[in-house]
Amino acid sequence: MSFSYGAPKDRQEMIALIRAAVDRGVTFFDTAEVYGPFTNEDLVGEALEPVRGKVAIATKFGFNVDSGGGPGSHGVNSRPERIRVAVEGSLKRLRTDVIDLLYQHRVDPGVPIEDVAGTVKELIAQGKVRHFGMSEAGANTVRRAHAVQPVTAVQNEYSLWFRRPEEELIPMLEELGIGLVPYSPLGKGFLTGKMDEKTELASNDFRSTLPRFSPEARKANQAVVDLLARIGTEKGATPAQIALAWLLAQKPWIVPIPGTTKLSRLEENIGAVEVKLTAEDLREIEEAAAKIHIEGSRYPDHIEKMTGL
Repeated sequence: MSFSYGAPKDRQEMIALIRAAVDRGVTFFDTAEVYGPFTNEDLVGEALEPVRGKVAIATKFGFNVDSGGGPGSHGVNSRPERIRVAVEGSLKRLRTDVIDLLYQHRVDPGVPIEDVAGTVKELIAQGKVRHFGMSEAGANTVRRAHAVQPVTAVQNEYSLWFRRPEEELIPMLEELGIGLVPYSPLGKGFLTGKMDEKTELASNDFRSTLPRFSPEARKANQAVVDLLARIGTEKGATPAQIALAWLLAQKPWIVPIPGTTKLSRLEENIGAVEVKLTAEDLREIEEAAAKIHIEGSRYPDHIEKMTGL
């Protein structure tokens, strides 16, 4: 709504959309101080203030955000004093006295993860934070943090076209009883079937910088969308709904967070919970997906280096 996908959208329209989501039963909202920076937290805070008791809000710390720009243009910073400053700012912008779920946005190799977890533990003890989360963290790092302050959820990219979390992360989360919050569950829009190699991406749309969104990669990766569309035809569902239903069918503790700026897409996404994929459906998807080679890295190298997977 506020950055990365072209120009920021109209604030009043987005507030109305967030409230429409609440009216339709959505209770979990995800933001971060770096989105904007700051403007998305401010938007979410205003939109949810009247219904604060009905919803859970997640936000994130972990970047130097004083210089403007998006996550790719900031260095990571999870020093304890920076975390405390970030939380005070987030509380103010979100118009709340407690953050339900506070993520470390990216692991900071310069700060021991035990110090990060310990700082969040103190914030929980002070009543400013309810739960601790980590984003794009590797299994070993999560395990070390969890030993200091139990980790409630890990947010990582996960979808039919990015399945690396299945290798180490998901088994570890199951072992420790930690939830997984897949971001980009619709492949940053690609898995909806609304894009192809001819789709023009604006220069201020960060997807224009991603190797996986080059025209050649999009053409090659169309096979995944074709698979979703084929299953969708059988189920009376859209490709996006099949992509979300597939995630929901993996584990009961997986909570995908599709983003949108349109009411029609919000309703389409919500409709995914009604799509039931049988064991046979899942096997068919698995066998077909195994034959598809996904073309292109998901991020440029300098951003991929910030991830722990």
